Amino acid sequence: MENLPVYISLIFGLTTILTVFIFFKAANNSVATLLILLAWLALQGFLSVTGFYTVTSGLPPRFILLGLPALIFITGLFATAKGRKYIDNLNIKTLTILHTIRIPVEIVLLLLFINKVVPKLMTFEGRNFDIIAGLTAPVIFYFGFIKKQFSKTVILLWNFICIGLLLNIVVIAVLSAPFPIQQLAFDQPNIAILYFPFTWLPCCVVPLVLLSHLATIRQVLNNQKK
Repeated sequence: MENLPVYISLIFGLTTILTVFIFFKAANNSVATLLILLAWLALQGFLSVTGFYTVTSGLPPRFILLGLPALIFITGLFATAKGRKYIDNLNIKTLTILHTIRIPVEIVLLLLFINKVVPKLMTFEGRNFDIIAGLTAPVIFYFGFIKKQFSKTVILLWNFICIGLLLNIVVIAVLSAPFPIQQLAFDQPNIAILYFPFTWLPCCVVPLVLLSHLATIRQVLNNQKK
């Protein structure tokens, strides 16, 4: 992607760092959390720069090494006592604010579409409605956690809907990428996601967004039982 304007990569890189920083604050300034996330970004960044993920032939695609380890880690958090304790200590007010980063992510995707490295399907002009989560996150934060005018049911419903929005774009992104399993956007496949820094989207930003939703749902449900 030699002709891609540098500012697009810069915006996305800063968005990723902001996502990590907000999650770090939600984790009560846990240094261990920050170091793990930064090390993961560094590793994936190195692999991306070497062109590791641009090799799309063969099954399973190398792309799964971006998202699968994070999903396994999240599963491990919920499956272990220490992991659940960690989740229950996260600040769900801050986790709710974290979802505002979905706004710049969607802007970046639109810019990538304009530069012909992702399909229109992956933008809010196509089938990606994830920006709704980013735009409504401040409303949920303010009326749900500050003013406490939204019930726990509303907060839960919002989180479940936003998970659905997230899964929608993830499926579109995967099926639009130039893998043997590609089903969409053959005229303009999703190639940006194979290059640095955009590999940080599936390996870090998406997992943190998902974990933020799941942690909030768990805490809200647990509080209802008390």
